[in-house]
Amino acid sequence: MPKVIALAGKGGTGKTTTSALLLKYLLDKKKTPVLLVDADPNANLNELLGLQVGLTIGQVRKEMKGEIPAHISRDQFMEMKMHQSLIEESGFDLMVMGQPDGPGCYCAANQFLAMAMDHLADNYQYILVDNEAGMEHLSRLNLTSIDHLLVLSDPSARGVMTAGRIADIVKPLNLKVHEKWLIVNRAPNPVPPTLMDKIEQTVLNAQLPLAGIFHSSDDLIQQELSGNSYLALDSDLPIIQEAYAVFDKIL
Repeated sequence: MPKVIALAGKGGTGKTTTSALLLKYLLDKKKTPVLLVDADPNANLNELLGLQVGLTIGQVRKEMKGEIPAHISRDQFMEMKMHQSLIEESGFDLMVMGQPDGPGCYCAANQFLAMAMDHLADNYQYILVDNEAGMEHLSRLNLTSIDHLLVLSDPSARGVMTAGRIADIVKPLNLKVHEKWLIVNRAPNPVPPTLMDKIEQTVLNAQLPLAGIFHSSDDLIQQELSGNSYLALDSDLPIIQEAYAVFDKIL
């Protein structure tokens, strides 16, 4: 069975950025193949990897509601479309949920994505899920067992406390999490003592170990503005070394 790594946190905390850095780490460490899942309807992980999205899971589900070709079964058609939705790269595949086919709840699209992930899981060593804000979406993906839950926070007292509350939601949602970690993203260097106090308080109260702190990086900003893939970042950059030290601790 593959190891499942899921990212959670409120909006704007850097889940997608961290997902891209973690993918780079897994590729560099030869921990492959990886199924990378962009489970946020507002998908943009592909942009950090310099990839174009073709068919999304939301679009596959829409096609499944229509007429199936006569020469194949519905299951065969679904399997074919699932494979067509994969963006296949060296060492990893990317699957994008995309928008649902109508207004309202994303439950149906999440359930279809869950089926796709379950169908493909055995082909990978790791499944890395970039989740949208909150935690309830993870339960809709049927990720009842998560090896590593990474809870992201911005460098604010409110952000860190919110991360602690997100981690506490695990039990009511019946999510089995083997290890959960706090990552504070885009922090100033040095970290203000008041922020460290809030981090230590959250670590204690929420039983959410601190995996590490990523400091604000102009290198990441410039890479995103240029449209170049995060996978092409120099491994000697301070932010990459910082991220790899955190991932070494987690994995």
